[in-house]
Amino acid sequence: DFPAMLGRALHMSLAPGTRVGPYEVQSPLGQGGMGEVYRATDTRLDRVVALKILPEGFASDADRVMRFTREAKTLAALNHPHIAQIYGVEKASGVYALVMELVEGPTLADRIAYGALTCDDALPIAKQIAEALEAAHEQGIIHRDLKPANIKVRADGTVKVLDFGLAKAMEPAGSALHPSMMPTMIRMR
Repeated sequence: DFPAMLGRALHMSLAPGTRVGPYEVQSPLGQGGMGEVYRATDTRLDRVVALKILPEGFASDADRVMRFTREAKTLAALNHPHIAQIYGVEKASGVYALVMELVEGPTLADRIAYGALTCDDALPIAKQIAEALEAAHEQGIIHRDLKPANIKVRADGTVKVLDFGLAKAMEPAGSALHPSMMPTMIRMR
């Protein structure tokens, strides 16, 4: 039964203390469409990182592994203070992990859940998001899943855009794409 199979594929759950190469899992942080995210310790560099684990049911799917690898390459191309950094990709014992900067703090969705932001609070957040997206666009990358849950706001007010898993490289100007291959577009009238 497909729903049960998908549920097993998405719920891999690594116990604290589990090792993925040199990374030791500390605790779960969350789950997205492309995997579970854990707080972990990089035992080589003695720092805390985020590990995004590709679910084991997807690790045998060449397309899913390709998308996971594409996310790693996409993130590696983006070096900006408002985009979460990637430190590497790890494959150990059949587990694929994306090793990323651990960004502490609530998501923008969490902040909004407490109530509307004032203009004085919203403008610096919006400016930092715009700067991150501008940097991505300058690299030819469209996020395609920008939403409050994919934006972290640190205690010092620094914003980090996360989860470029659905990112798409923009085609060079003048190239002709079939409309079905294009990212969602809005026609202005």
